[in-house]
Order: sequence, then C-alpha cells, then structure tokens
Amino acid sequence: MVIKVLGSGCANCKKLEENTRKAVEALGIDATIEKVTDFKDIMAYGVMKTPALVVDGKVKIMGRVPSPDEIKKYL
Repeated sequence: MVIKVLGSGCANCKKLEENTRKAVEALGIDATIEKVTDFKDIMAYGVMKTPALVVDGKVKIMGRVPSPDEIKKYL
C-alpha cells in the first residue's frame, strides 16, 4: 500500500502525516508513507485544498486533518 500526504509542509500537513502513521501502526499494515510537497505533483491529483491523503493513487481526504481512527477507515 502506498500512502501519500500532499501538502506544503504546514502544521496541518505535519499533523496529517502524524495521524496517518498512527493509523498504519495501529492496524499493523505494510505501507509506504510519502510526503508530496511539489505543487505540480499535488495539482496532478486534482487537489485544490491541502492537506490531502492519497491511498493507492486515489484521493481520500482533502482540506482537513482527520483523526487516526477516521484514517483507518480508508486504509
């Protein structure tokens, strides 16, 4: 599973990455978590608001920071 956190590196982006890591750890799944900060790469996903969470190439959440429990639903 490939999980991408899209964002500029702001506080919300860092919080989304932290919550994503907690969710992956809690589920005990094998996943790669990547940070995407390049604006062109973010736009390629059609994301207009960051932070955003992409799981296996599909945008699951954008424009907010979900809790680790909510992220588990998308994994």
